[in-house]
Amino acid sequence: MSNRRPFIAGNWKLNCTRESAVELALAVSSGVNADAADIAICPVSVHLSEVSSVLQGVPVALGAQNCSVQETGAYTGEVSAPMLAQFGCEYIIVGHSERRALFHESSELVASKCVAVQQAGLTPIFCVGETLEQREAGAVASIMAEQLDALIALAGVAAFENLIVAYEPVWAIGTGVTASPEQAQEVHHMIRDKIAGLDKAVSESLRIVYGGSVKPDNAATLFSQKDIDGGLIGGAALNADSFVAICNAASARA
Repeated sequence: MSNRRPFIAGNWKLNCTRESAVELALAVSSGVNADAADIAICPVSVHLSEVSSVLQGVPVALGAQNCSVQETGAYTGEVSAPMLAQFGCEYIIVGHSERRALFHESSELVASKCVAVQQAGLTPIFCVGETLEQREAGAVASIMAEQLDALIALAGVAAFENLIVAYEPVWAIGTGVTASPEQAQEVHHMIRDKIAGLDKAVSESLRIVYGGSVKPDNAATLFSQKDIDGGLIGGAALNADSFVAICNAASARA
């Protein structure tokens, strides 16, 4: 059994009112088993203050869904990592497949955001993943290499000492289709093996979590895989009972 402590993050995406965000945060924080995993929830930026207040003194961390690569300046509409840190964020998701696809974020930009997050003293949740077309074309390995290499080229393998990799097959996000445990494990091992080729110690401590239609009924099986260290949860994170059940399913790896 791995000695890597499981990590579960809930990505609320563009959902919740201010009131329902507080209610959801309260329900999650009162239900999770802190012994099972490190747990974070990532609401939209305008709800960070209210959710942060709810999480004071409870074992659930606050995260953000995105940040600017810039720290300050004439970048209307952007929010920087140091600003998010002031709201109590400990984690920031970077390179989510929706950011890559809908906002055309390149692997180089995502790598720069990772570095910006780390320089602010926070931990990036660094997302990588392939589309269905890329998988069917047999390009999974090359896509993983391209996305990982952008960060390695910018900051070296040392950057992986303080981040969490989230493998999210694009074809399994919000579709109800989940990669089989064996499919997910194969790619997680691929990622770990690539980092091991540069630094074995970094690869062994690196937490790689799975994101792609994780639900209470498949979480334990996914988390039982050797190289799957938790999950980045989307739709199921919007239901407190479902998210709590997923978090508690990680107890077997704790």
